Amino acid sequence: MTATHSDKAAERGEPGYVWRAGQERRLAMIRQWSDLDGRILDNGAGLGTYLEACGRVNPDSLRVGLEVEFDRAVAALARADGIALGMGEQLPFAADSFDLILSNEVLEHVADDRACAAEMARVARPGGRIVIFAPNRWYPVEQHGVYWRGHYRFGNAPLVNYLPDPLRNRLAPHVRTYTAGGLRRLFAGLPLRELHYGRIFGGYDNIVRRYPRLGGGIRRALYAAEGTPLAVLGLSHFLVLEKLRPRDPAAITAAFNAVYATEPSELDPVLSEMQYRTLMENSADDDWTADS
Repeated sequence: MTATHSDKAAERGEPGYVWRAGQERRLAMIRQWSDLDGRILDNGAGLGTYLEACGRVNPDSLRVGLEVEFDRAVAALARADGIALGMGEQLPFAADSFDLILSNEVLEHVADDRACAAEMARVARPGGRIVIFAPNRWYPVEQHGVYWRGHYRFGNAPLVNYLPDPLRNRLAPHVRTYTAGGLRRLFAGLPLRELHYGRIFGGYDNIVRRYPRLGGGIRRALYAAEGTPLAVLGLSHFLVLEKLRPRDPAAITAAFNAVYATEPSELDPVLSEMQYRTLMENSADDDWTADS
């Protein structure tokens, strides 16, 4: 691929065009928490590269993607069992549908990240896993570029994320970045439990390709740093959540009430009034329990 950017790069980010060591490592991390069996949703599928890789591991899985851009959805369809065109804030799927939900560097681009978190919790089946990769606020480089003098300037911008929020958000209004606490707060109050959290460094495949010995040494050193306090400087958060099982199968957590406090007529047509009423049912937190 040439060093250009798509028309939607600022708003949506760039999808994964190739599959290299960095992507393979992330897949291995996902496999530590899922056998890639059953129904898989890639929530922000891009061109479908992760869905295709999941199929290589487990051809019997049902691999579905959600993508907001039509051209990307069409390209991803050849790599998946199905692609839905839609937005993460209102997933066009029934509750309790998926055994595994992937969100790979997507939350930072959506309009309402809290609503996206709630939707993933809704469509995950009880006992299902949600795997999140999201940008770390303390990584020294903002990889999505900056907005400067009326134009987006793509590329690596050092130290932007260390600025106070008002300045940082003026330079990078097109993308979020998260502290560990900020990412966890997106899922607070939802019927989920945390199975794993860590910070990881990237694959740095371009450096390794151009300078194999130097790049390989940098990669090994940074991977080793993930087990030390230096992990705070990692590229991305890696968060694994599990949906709790309701002791009363008819109970829906009251957390959804706060997210979906909207009249049915104002919701996207994919969310029927019956679904709306189901989501609005309240239950106490003790109606939920971990999968055994």
